[in-house]
Amino acid sequence: MSPLVALARARLLSIPPFLSGCEVLEVSEGGQTLHCELSSLENLACTFERFSLASQAIAAAEMSRLARVADELSRRLTYLLEPIAEVESDQEQCVVQMRSAPPAKNESEASYYELLVKRGGTLSLCRYAKSPGAVRRTIPAQVTREVFLRLVDDFSAAAR
Repeated sequence: MSPLVALARARLLSIPPFLSGCEVLEVSEGGQTLHCELSSLENLACTFERFSLASQAIAAAEMSRLARVADELSRRLTYLLEPIAEVESDQEQCVVQMRSAPPAKNESEASYYELLVKRGGTLSLCRYAKSPGAVRRTIPAQVTREVFLRLVDDFSAAAR
């Protein structure tokens, strides 16, 4: 277990279970800072609005390096609800945008993950839902505690 994962695990264990609200989980180690906005926490699972990792190792990275980080994350994150694939690379802004491919759909809306890899060293993951004719909205992503810690490990490894 990496030091960042160990710190995230300890912090997660220190937060009492809650069903709604917001609890910020933030830990730093080895030039990386994990920031997550938890919206619920239970014994086996949690939901989050935003999951991000800032890494000094890729803070000044060129677009080609950010693309490699994004590619590695798409290979690692096979355990999410949908596979993640690149949607767009913006050379000017130095951002790689990835989304669920394909998104989950039902009769009233589509939901998907969006992952951004940005210059400055930030990787972020959110879940969105969009109904026809409506603006997309952030929705909580629900994962087990085990998957949460795996996300921490995979984000950390990809951003080294």
